[in-house]
Amino acid sequence: MENTVIKIQGMSCQGCVKNITGVLTALSGVASAEVSLEAAEARVAFDAQVVGRAALVAAIEDAGFDAE
Repeated sequence: MENTVIKIQGMSCQGCVKNITGVLTALSGVASAEVSLEAAEARVAFDAQVVGRAALVAAIEDAGFDAE
């Protein structure tokens, strides 16, 4: 398992947090995702052989948020 922190812009409420958490955990290879509104970031544990960091960022961006 690898861990990464992805900075997220555009979150304004706990609904945004739930949305991003759901999008990330739905991806194959993601073991866990902790999204923090206060820190404006997601901490994700994932299997790099199944899913890459770029796919995590793309999933967040597809949900309507800016991620890096």
